[in-house]
Amino acid sequence: MAEPILALRNVETYYGPVMAIRGVSLQVAEGDIVTVLGANGAGKTTILKTISGVMDPTKGQVLFEGREIQKRDPDWVARHGIAHVPEGREVFPFLTVRENLMMGAYTRSDHAGVRQDVDMVYGYFPVLKERADQQAAYLSGGQQQMLAIGRALMARPRVMLLDEPSLGLSPILVKEIYEIIGRLNREQKVTMLLVEQNANMALQTAKYGYVLEVGRIVMDDTCVRLMESDDVKEFYLGIKDDAVRGKRRWRRKKTWR
Repeated sequence: MAEPILALRNVETYYGPVMAIRGVSLQVAEGDIVTVLGANGAGKTTILKTISGVMDPTKGQVLFEGREIQKRDPDWVARHGIAHVPEGREVFPFLTVRENLMMGAYTRSDHAGVRQDVDMVYGYFPVLKERADQQAAYLSGGQQQMLAIGRALMARPRVMLLDEPSLGLSPILVKEIYEIIGRLNREQKVTMLLVEQNANMALQTAKYGYVLEVGRIVMDDTCVRLMESDDVKEFYLGIKDDAVRGKRRWRRKKTWR
């Protein structure tokens, strides 16, 4: 991997007395999409909250463009180029679509640029333009996800953190959202760290991946190689092959624990 724009080094973060992530180290090269896979409760969301300043780690370093940011407030992190699209979308329900987008640009003073970026967001998500004056509470789940991503784009981020963008969406909408994520990465050059339970879509979209189990990274590799792994096939892609299951169990004992 190229020189990372974002990296975690041996990070530990607690929820109260419970250690949610344990010695996590990962890196994201500029221009890449990197994914973190894991079951519900594995610690994926904690990783993103630790990066964005919502949670403070008790140990380790979070590095952005080579400098430590692990003790910075979320406002500072957002102003310096990291945008967080949270799990469950968390749009402002009683603000209109346009007002939600403008909230994403609250750190900016270049009014002409902000207007241009609103049009850019509408170009990627035409339905948001159609509903620009509608309150966000009345959008569908897929439209709210589009709005949450569009709101993050309004900050002109260097890195976008995406937390379960497929959650609660139909397969057709999941495919549409992921196609747009890929386009944004290619066309707008936004580096992305993506956490997902939908391993199939994440591995098809990202370049490099990490597998998280009970707060620990247990495997990492290119997404092409991860999709060929017997463990990933069975546990995350739902592909069960009796011919390799015994081999998988033996290797898991030897290499994952």
